[in-house]
Amino acid sequence: IGSLPIVFDMPAFVIVLLITIILVIGIRESAGFNSAIVALKLAVVLFVIFAGIAHVNPANWHPFFPKGVSGTFSGAAYVFFAYIGFDSISTHAEEARNPQRDVPIGILTSLALCTVLYIAVAAVLTGMVPSAEIDIDAPIAHAFGRIGLSSAALVISIGAVAGITSVLLVMLLSQARILLAMARDGLLPPGLFAAVHPRFRTPYRSTILVGIVVAMVAALLPLKVLADLVNIGTLFAFVIVCAAVLIMRYTRPDVRRPFRTPFVPAVPVLGILANLTLMVSLGWHNWARLFVWLAIGLVIYAAYGARHSRLNNERPRA
Repeated sequence: IGSLPIVFDMPAFVIVLLITIILVIGIRESAGFNSAIVALKLAVVLFVIFAGIAHVNPANWHPFFPKGVSGTFSGAAYVFFAYIGFDSISTHAEEARNPQRDVPIGILTSLALCTVLYIAVAAVLTGMVPSAEIDIDAPIAHAFGRIGLSSAALVISIGAVAGITSVLLVMLLSQARILLAMARDGLLPPGLFAAVHPRFRTPYRSTILVGIVVAMVAALLPLKVLADLVNIGTLFAFVIVCAAVLIMRYTRPDVRRPFRTPFVPAVPVLGILANLTLMVSLGWHNWARLFVWLAIGLVIYAAYGARHSRLNNERPRA
């Protein structure tokens, strides 16, 4: 546009739209597709661990904290991006057969398994290549290329695409369900966000809307900007959730709780402190973006949600 170069990432745009179509068709089809992608991703992760472990040089782990404590927290704030999908399990509770049992098991088990796998991959990668020499754009493929296993780069690249695709599917699925729940509570227009397809029984309008917006954003914005936005936004959402648990436990102790947080107030307080610490590590520019998006959300709530909220309208008037 004039002298301003515009880069449009067509593969990202097409992949997001294809996932959106799968999500509109139905939850079973989405689950089957995601299971196949996750199986492929796990196979590649295990390949990286067992193929790379023989080429680990323990000397590359010294110093163990090359960037110091501040660098560790900054890295944790970005690695947090890999852990976002676990909370999405809770947004699908309505579609679980026994949510009180299945949802906690699903979250905690997947979190434990993936944490072990992430640590193993990180240990192998940093053992194969000194931290200062890791290629940020393609770290694992570059590490295997250094040891003469360039043919493994294709397998690793396929696994990377599979990993991103499975995360996209879960995130798009979760966002549509969140908008559906908000619309049922009156916070968003139900005609758009709570509309369910007569055949597929999915919130198709909100799914299509979210898919189009995400496709355009993925195609136009740099990956680092997207990662920053997602990380600080999700961390802030977790702060709010932890604070809500703490407040509701004391202001509404009589409410029935199918899911109950243990060790209150220790767990929510530690959750708030941990998330705020990671948010501070992301820098002032990410905070500025957060406040812009927060302001947009507050405007939507003030203009529509506050007046149509079911909870607000059910309260007795003085």
